[in-house]
Amino acid sequence: MSIAQENIIGEVVAKDYRTASIFNKYKIDFCCNGKRTIEQACKEDSQISSRLLEELNTLSEQKSDANIDFSSWPADLLIDYILKIHHRYVVDKSNEIKPFLDKVCRVHGQNHPELFKIREMFLDSLDALTLHMHKEEVILFPYIQAQVKATQNGEHITAPFGTVENPIAMMHHEHDIEGNRFRAIRQLTNEYVAPSDGCTTYKVLFAMLEEFEQDLHRHIHLENNILFPMAIKMEAHQGLGARG
Repeated sequence: MSIAQENIIGEVVAKDYRTASIFNKYKIDFCCNGKRTIEQACKEDSQISSRLLEELNTLSEQKSDANIDFSSWPADLLIDYILKIHHRYVVDKSNEIKPFLDKVCRVHGQNHPELFKIREMFLDSLDALTLHMHKEEVILFPYIQAQVKATQNGEHITAPFGTVENPIAMMHHEHDIEGNRFRAIRQLTNEYVAPSDGCTTYKVLFAMLEEFEQDLHRHIHLENNILFPMAIKMEAHQGLGARG
């Protein structure tokens, strides 16, 4: 659906919570003043209105990756996708979520003390994910990329950590920790359903947290179920070739 100047801001956000980040970027209040049209909010600057509408409609046209056959991709291309889509998502989206968490805790924390626990768990998850992704980016992924080149050239390389299964086992363990942490967050948020006294910002926060968890699930799936088995298989084939 195309978004136009006459659309009500609050209704746009209600239909697609992702647009909240764009309104926030342009300092347009979608919560308390969400009954305004986009035109009313931008009446003093037509250039902002034009850029805003372009970004909103670009976002609404974005397609899902649900139908992509990632298992047919080579490992190095899959790594590039994970880095540019999922690792970048964690960094970018966390910077959007943290101010929302702070605001909702400040405004609603007295009546909903569980919000402080949600914020604590989310920030702990970010710290862990930051370290986790760093280990992938500087240790595991470069080795897998080297595996791909070695396989293409008929060469054999030796892992500095014995076997690729060692860091993969650690990545599996860390994935499990974050999966469990977000299950706890889901319980604390009542399946990401804001309470009856929750404002639009409250609802957007929970929608962002739910999307973050869903992206984390896709992220972990690509690594656990596709990339890591590829790496183990490549290493096994290289080992057989070296012994032969």
